Amino acid sequence: MMDRYDVLVVGGGTAGVVAAIQSGRAGARTLLVEKNGMLGGTMTVGGVNYPALFYAWGRQVIAGIGWELVTATLAETGGQLPDFSDAQAPHWRHHVRIDKAVFAALADEAVLDAGVEMLLHTMIGGVEWNGDGWDVTLCTKSGLQPVRCRVLIDCTGDANAVALAGFPVDQPDECQPGTLTFRIGGYDADALDMERISDAYKAAVREGVLSESDLWQGLGAAPGFLRARGGNANHVCGIHAAGSEERTQAEVEGRRVVMRLFRFFRSQPGLEGLRIDDLCPEVGIREGGIIRGKKTITHDDYWGGRLWDDAVCYSFYPIDLHLPVGVDTRRLPEGVVPTIPRGAMLPEGSRGLVAAGRCISGDRLAHSAYRVEATCMATGQAAGAMAALSADGGLDVEALPIGDVHDLLRAHGAIVPELPGARSPHTAEVHHGGAR
Repeated sequence: MMDRYDVLVVGGGTAGVVAAIQSGRAGARTLLVEKNGMLGGTMTVGGVNYPALFYAWGRQVIAGIGWELVTATLAETGGQLPDFSDAQAPHWRHHVRIDKAVFAALADEAVLDAGVEMLLHTMIGGVEWNGDGWDVTLCTKSGLQPVRCRVLIDCTGDANAVALAGFPVDQPDECQPGTLTFRIGGYDADALDMERISDAYKAAVREGVLSESDLWQGLGAAPGFLRARGGNANHVCGIHAAGSEERTQAEVEGRRVVMRLFRFFRSQPGLEGLRIDDLCPEVGIREGGIIRGKKTITHDDYWGGRLWDDAVCYSFYPIDLHLPVGVDTRRLPEGVVPTIPRGAMLPEGSRGLVAAGRCISGDRLAHSAYRVEATCMATGQAAGAMAALSADGGLDVEALPIGDVHDLLRAHGAIVPELPGARSPHTAEVHHGGAR
């Protein structure tokens, strides 16, 4: 007997968790499948537990279910929000620092409270259109399990479901480097001779013992790395995320980088007791498969704050292209807040299929900005709302009146872009079409 669902969400990262909760709260029978044993994706297993950006130019532009989970995590742990009022502060000061373990547990609770069924340690192995929805083969611990859904949401990060369904997915020739986040301890940073260690680090790079990209902030990064006790510090270069073989190579290379750093620093005076306190289970991937959407977000669209006629959410982050060493970061023009169109979430030529998160359709520079977690949450909520409405009313996702999508999103706390002729009391006052 094949299980039937209104909505199937593949991937339980920041986009997928929010998509599933939104779909479930809207009344759709929803199944969420996730390859790991923990929800949250990059936020949890990837160790990037500082989502951003929810505020633009002093005003909140992303809220809804993702914001609810972030603030609930802070409430549980006594964490603090940053000061969003200083619009000119560096963007990283507006990241929200949260406890990744608590976030994962609260995500479990919220998903189940929404009536969503959940399968962890599960991947998809096949996707086929049946004329009225999707037949999907799940790879579970107990074998292959067929399920059927009206609407399929791809939140895999790499557009795996879209590719299995037979729609084009573009892979970059060269991906931004990934990062394997880890934490270190066992030493007194104040007692270290930082100048001596920095000189030794530079010499190790010159001699080929270390790679210059092992600490991506450059040759002078060793003292900061030690004071911060690790973190988002290395670049894992030359990797792709298209398939299991490529991901395996990325994970092995990530741990190779960590061990190079560990062995080097442990050989330095004062660091003889160095230990690795925490190593994330997987490399955080910045760039992978991108769907070929019905619309594509270009750098000019993002940089100019284009207001799309089918905009479903805002996005706000600098252009942020990681290089083997360093980052090409370009702050958006004053007052500009980009939007994300529904069409960039819909694979070209598809029906009943939505993508959310970093695999939505855009060029490389735009993608380097909208790939971040707050935007992933916003697109996830939009995907969940559209899927639930489509499954309930029988209209394809593309045919849904955009006003109905906005109404459902607002009912669940989201902030949606103001389109001509429609204004919400929750709409932020932002500039579109360029800086003013």
